[in-house]
Order: sequence, then structure tokens, then C-alpha cells
Amino acid sequence: MPHQITGLSELQMVGQLFTIGLPGPNLDEQTVDLLKEIKPGGIILFRRNVATPTQLAELTRGGQGIIMAETGIPALVAIDQEGGTVTRLGLPFTLFPGNDVLGRQDREEAVYDYGRVSAQELRLAGINLNLAPVLDVLPAAESDLIMSRRSFGPDQGLVTRLGLAAVRGHQDHGVMCCVKHFPGLGRVVKDPHHTLPTIAASEEDLRDHDLVPFRAAITAGAAMVMTSHTLYPALDGDWPATLSERIITGLLRQDLGYDGVVITDDLEMGAMSAHFELEVVVTQALRAGADILLICEHPHTIRRAFEAVLQAIRDGNLPWSTIERAVNRILSLKNRYLNPPGLADQAAIRAHFEQRY
Repeated sequence: MPHQITGLSELQMVGQLFTIGLPGPNLDEQTVDLLKEIKPGGIILFRRNVATPTQLAELTRGGQGIIMAETGIPALVAIDQEGGTVTRLGLPFTLFPGNDVLGRQDREEAVYDYGRVSAQELRLAGINLNLAPVLDVLPAAESDLIMSRRSFGPDQGLVTRLGLAAVRGHQDHGVMCCVKHFPGLGRVVKDPHHTLPTIAASEEDLRDHDLVPFRAAITAGAAMVMTSHTLYPALDGDWPATLSERIITGLLRQDLGYDGVVITDDLEMGAMSAHFELEVVVTQALRAGADILLICEHPHTIRRAFEAVLQAIRDGNLPWSTIERAVNRILSLKNRYLNPPGLADQAAIRAHFEQRY
């Protein structure tokens, strides 16, 4: 049966809007309480959550069990397994070079194989969403920027070809991809993990350079798009992309025709937390057109954000139609990829890694 919005409570609906980090490698009492309280639509995993492949499989299967018992809907289980400098799963999972290396090699089949092998191993561990590939295009004149090792390079055609190969490799083998960081983070010189960057490129330059891979990924059916915590004055003089209705609803949805799921980058990053109140961030992101609020680390931040969304709805400051629209997009994606949910199989993951090592 398809997962439907009918019959979901207010708490279950709001929970679908959240993808949250877990504190550690086990479902201890505090983690179970958090999952039951927030009823999140997704969880995201980091190195702190991983000890061994079988432990990881137990964690994702247990987390899915709790969330499905609370909502009847499977969770997105996400990870950033880009390769290179952003690799959450070490050995015995297969390790891949970063996009900078793959870009210099310029072999679509190698990038497709990265996606294929990653997807097969992620599925064994119960992970169904890779927050990759990075589609940020570097400026041609620069080589030592924040995104230099995470980008395929400065040529938008190359980034497009290799990015789409990564998407196909994952999604042909049952794992959703999230292309990032819309509308393009390649030019930044300040790290949004710490502060709020500004990209001063003209709208024409952004459309002709940075947006090219995203436009192609949308056409090719990438499952999800992640926004960047960056100001683009040529597109919106007031709000960074994650909080910008002009960028998410206007540019991404209306101009580029994307009606899929939009997820924010981590809302605990300095670009958000050092410049805006959390209550403003979560409500403005949803108003702007985002569907999923990503909060990666602190349970007290997750709870505060959850309460802020509930309060904004009850005060009439966040239209219920906005919540419904977002949840419908999320459920449509889950019906496509998570019906059945694809739970981790301990025996299969043990056999896979014992055979290889």
C-alpha cells in the first residue's frame, strides 16, 4: 500500500519534515526517547554512529523499527558518502577518491561505478539516501577554495556529465541521491560551517555556469536537492538560499520546474546559527519552499526546532497548506524508493564483507 497523508496526526506530519542526527552508535534510552518524541521522517548518520558494518545494520534496522511503529512510514536513512575528504564509512566499506580526482580522470564509467558500489553497500547497511553528489562548479580562475576537493572541477559540462553518472549509479541500484548545494557553492571563500558566505556573481553568470549541472540533474530525475547556506545578492538581497523564497520557490521550483523534495543543509552550521534565531530559520526555510529540515547533532536543537514549527502552525504563522505540500512530496519520494522499506539484513551484510575481507 502507498504511504498516504490521510490519517497522520499533526505530530506525525511535522515529524516528516525533520531529518535528524543520532548521538552515537547505539539506540540507548535517550535516543529511543528522541525518536519517539520527534517521529522524524529521516535520520542522518556520521562516523560517530559507525563501529562495524553489522553494528550499523543493527542501528538502522532498529531505528526504522521505532520510527515505523510511531508513524507507519519508513524513514529516510541518509549519509554523506561523497568519497575523498567526505567519507563517513571507512573500511571495510569500499573507499573512493574525491570528486577532484574523479574530475581530473574524467571517466564517466568510473563515477558510475562509485555510485553503483556505494549504493549496493549502503543498501546492505539499511541506508537509502546518499547526500551526494556535489554539483558545485569551481570558478575557472581559482583552484584553492573551500569546495576544491569536493567539486569535479571548473567546467560546468564536466561537472554535469560526471554528476549525472553518480546519480545514475546510485539510483539505478536503489539508493536515492541528493544533489548539492543549490544554486552552487563552488565560488565560496568562507566556509558556511562557520560563517555566512556571499557569492557576488551576476544572475546571468550563475545561470550559465553554476546552475547548469542542477538543471540537468533535475531533468534526469535526481531524487532530492539540497540548498546552500549562502547569500546570492543577484538572486535575493535579503535571505541566503536556504531561507529564500525567490531561490527555492522562484528559481528552483518555478523557473527550473523542480517539484521534488528540497532538503536544507545542516541548520546547526555557523552560517545559520551565528546569524539567525533557530525559530526564524526553521519557519522561514519551510515558507521559502524547503520540505526537510536537516539538524545533525544536538537533541536540544532538534527539540527546539520541532516545537518552533508546531508553535508557528498553531499561531497561524506557518500555513497548514505548506506542511501538507511538503509532506506530500516526501511521501511521494518514499513511495517510489521505500515501499517496501528495504531494511538492513545482518546475514547479507556479514556475508558480503566476510567474502571480501
